[in-house]
Amino acid sequence: MLNVVERGRGWVEVICGCMFSGKTEELIRRLRRARIAQQAAVVFKPSIDDRYDVEDVVSHSEQRIPSIPVKTARDIQEKAGDAQVIGIDEAQFIEGDLLTIVRRLADSGRRVIIAGLDTDYRGEPFEPIPQLMCEAEFVTKLTAVCHKCGAPAHRTQRIGGGSERVLVGGQALYEARCRQCWEPPTKTGEPAGQGRLFNGTSGEDKKL
Repeated sequence: MLNVVERGRGWVEVICGCMFSGKTEELIRRLRRARIAQQAAVVFKPSIDDRYDVEDVVSHSEQRIPSIPVKTARDIQEKAGDAQVIGIDEAQFIEGDLLTIVRRLADSGRRVIIAGLDTDYRGEPFEPIPQLMCEAEFVTKLTAVCHKCGAPAHRTQRIGGGSERVLVGGQALYEARCRQCWEPPTKTGEPAGQGRLFNGTSGEDKKL
């Protein structure tokens, strides 16, 4: 993975996967390396995501980095300033034409690093991550650990809440599941039900 941004040469990196796969942790790692290299970096997060902090980007493993909360893709363009490296966490929650904004930033010589879910709880592509993957020079797809059997997991299982597509939450609402353990929602979109950890405890009792 390239770490040095040559003047006038930009590119796009996408970090994707299911929930609990370490996407935000990897985003933070790359941004910290950029700052060690004395590159001006700025980080954005969707304002809707206030699970761990209103402003900081925070991983499930409690790593954090200061960020700017935004609602739309246009906000990113307006607030990026002269940053050489631009990080975007939970990109699937950013409203507006994020693909166009990201392309514009990369074409202007910026390194753009995006983290987000590639599929939703229904197992369907979660826009705009698939389109951004096609735009990117570098794509990293991460897996988690299946909460039922311990195998590599690439799908997100919703175990609570309603049927809306966008429902921000953590371990109380979601689990990582492998292909065999993942259960599709009902025809009305309702979650498949409470999950079970591979150690036999209920999803409500888990501590990860």
